[in-house]
Amino acid sequence: MNTTINNQLSDSSKVWVYQSNRPFSESEMPVLRDKIKGFVTQWTAHKEEVSGAGDILYDRFVVLMADESQVGVSGCSIDSSVNFMRALGSEFNVNFFDRWCIAYKQGEEVKACSRSEFEKLVENNLVNDETIVFNNLVQTKKEFERNWEIAFKNSWLKTLNAADSTFSLVL
Repeated sequence: MNTTINNQLSDSSKVWVYQSNRPFSESEMPVLRDKIKGFVTQWTAHKEEVSGAGDILYDRFVVLMADESQVGVSGCSIDSSVNFMRALGSEFNVNFFDRWCIAYKQGEEVKACSRSEFEKLVENNLVNDETIVFNNLVQTKKEFERNWEIAFKNSWLKTLNAADSTFSLVL
């Protein structure tokens, strides 16, 4: 899947990845994309237009980007994006703010589960070192394009697992 959001934005553009607790339906996708486009086109910082972009990837992730080489994002502009995502979550009955909902790939399908379910998948070797997980903590467009989809063995989840043999305690 092409995960490029906007080739016009600089590699240092700020990125926010919001993961839904469920995939969006085909009927929801165009409505969501219209709402995201509407938000991005009116997004401002200090009354100046933010050069931004946004899209939905894998029917589950809303990705917003802001090119700070044009206009720096501020607390108010970040707050407006968080408020937009909260409203979107409420409207579509999804949770974008459960940071322990872990997404991973099983073949080409993206699945998500709770941290305890993920622990069981690791214990049963249904998630292994090569399983692709999503690093929603990426900060820039460049980092997003290179390190958003990452092998479990290279992820922060594996680092926690290696640091403490009781995976459930660190998650």
